[in-house]
Amino acid sequence: MEFSTADYSIFVLLLVLSAAIGLFYALSGGRQRTVQEFLLANRSMSFLPVALSLLATFQSAVAILGVPAEIYRLGTEYWFLGCSYFLGLLIPAHVFIPVFYRLQITSTYEYLELRFNKTVRIFGTITFIFQMVIYMGVVLYAPALALNAVTGFDLWSAVLTIGLVCTLYTTLGGLKAVIWTDVFQTLVMFAGQLAVIVVGARRVGGMARVWHVAEEQGKISGIDLDPDPYVRHTFWTLAFGGVFMMLSLYGVNQAQVQRYLSSRSERQAVLSCYAVFPCQQIVLCLSCLTGLVMFVYDREHPLAPSGTHISSDQLVLYFVMDVLRDLPGLPGLFVACLFSGSLSTISSAFNSLATVTMEDLVRPHFPGLSESRATLLSKFLGELGAWAFGYGLLCLGMAYVSSMLGPVLQAAISIFGMVGGPLLGLFCLGMFFPCANPTGAVVGLLAGLAMAFWVGIGSLVSSMGGAAPLANSTVTPPTNLTTVLATTLLTPTTPPPSPTGLQKFYRLSYMWYSAHNSTTVIAVGLLVSLLTGPTPPSAVDPRTIFPVLPRLLCCLPARYRQRLCCGVRFPTQDAPHPSPTAEKRVPNGVGAAPRDSAEEQGYGPPAYALQETAF
Repeated sequence: MEFSTADYSIFVLLLVLSAAIGLFYALSGGRQRTVQEFLLANRSMSFLPVALSLLATFQSAVAILGVPAEIYRLGTEYWFLGCSYFLGLLIPAHVFIPVFYRLQITSTYEYLELRFNKTVRIFGTITFIFQMVIYMGVVLYAPALALNAVTGFDLWSAVLTIGLVCTLYTTLGGLKAVIWTDVFQTLVMFAGQLAVIVVGARRVGGMARVWHVAEEQGKISGIDLDPDPYVRHTFWTLAFGGVFMMLSLYGVNQAQVQRYLSSRSERQAVLSCYAVFPCQQIVLCLSCLTGLVMFVYDREHPLAPSGTHISSDQLVLYFVMDVLRDLPGLPGLFVACLFSGSLSTISSAFNSLATVTMEDLVRPHFPGLSESRATLLSKFLGELGAWAFGYGLLCLGMAYVSSMLGPVLQAAISIFGMVGGPLLGLFCLGMFFPCANPTGAVVGLLAGLAMAFWVGIGSLVSSMGGAAPLANSTVTPPTNLTTVLATTLLTPTTPPPSPTGLQKFYRLSYMWYSAHNSTTVIAVGLLVSLLTGPTPPSAVDPRTIFPVLPRLLCCLPARYRQRLCCGVRFPTQDAPHPSPTAEKRVPNGVGAAPRDSAEEQGYGPPAYALQETAF
């Protein structure tokens, strides 16, 4: 289980190359001289690196460990999550990306001020920061803990290494360095997983035999069409509940939206969303095949030391170290693969946190700040760099707290899984319902978060009370972070006999959390908006609305479709030839939309002057 010199060399090479990419973009090109270059890569990226960066942000080290463990324990049912990728990427490509890109915003939460007001924007920003900081602590700590248990890798050295390397290249090279580092790390992840699958399958007689044995042992799952939302994994839970999870990630999450906005045109942004679809399917297949190979290999070559009990996430690393033990350098490649997942996820979070802090919390207090002075403060006085580094240290602190809290941390992991749903609901409320007002948005968001905490904490307390075992029946109950996350937010596999009332409610599958909480935000937000007075149509900027109902019901007569727009008249209806003197709101001094992203696609500015929002 010891690392060889070749293993350490490959691992160190990964870290050095990641830091070198940041240094390269700090010293080349525009040298991060403007806020737009630092935060949005000067809106110059093509679709392919953006797509790979989107993939790397989603594919964390926890997924690399957790998905094979899920397949090892419970079979290939999880594979059906891939069905959710289609709508989960198609909807962002044709709904969210056009709205965000045409507004030429930098922070996703600028949209909330344009649509509602500054208060809603601050609520959304704080919710996002809360979500990401907690999750980053887990992502830092989880792979380090597993590596320490299996390879003897020093726990805190691993945590500090990941955190500091991410902070270095994020602060030096900005978003462009983050994206190109993600591309490099994605290739490392593919190489590491392929090496494990190929070598492992050869050791047990080939992939055909792996599939045959797994099928004999009931690990190849059929389509479970049970519509019960309290069943942990069914086809409907994964394929449709997963859509809402994907929308919260690829539709409104700042880390992902920031990559869309870095594209050189709206078309490139949409293409990046299409390109990430086959990449996601490949990654899911590789992770599932790793789990099947691990299951067959463990039957013939027991991985767990005699008389010991290990968690399934650790079993993944025992499998890797055992399979690749005679091939110097390959264990190091997989560890580099694991760290690549952490580096890509954390660097994306650092960059997005720096962005929302600067754009949503700093700039509004300095409305007269010029672009040159903002750049000077950001670059040379370390405003943005300090925020990125500060969040890095805060996440390291969360990692330390993670090691001390034990079971309490399980609630924090559940919180991350649930906060994305209310944020998705908040954006859908504003984008699809013109009548929604700021009061309804704030109350709806708070109601969605309250519902999320209620269900999550109730599920946690219920499972800790011994009412039901955790979904990890193959091995001992989980006692560390990666196993908890791999067991998918503590939703039990086998609920107690005939649960009733709240006990039944607390068994809601984790895959429905996002749908449940976003629906709560929309329902409460609409109700409060109607009770307090809907937003007048004249007060709604039509660029912030996506008329989903009129487009879905396009066969209705025009007057009925207009009623579905709540009186809001769009530029294509009112002004097919907009006045050239009409003003276009450009937030935070960012330049006008590229010609091929707005004018050539027939989406011009409104036919009336919009009042500048004061920051």
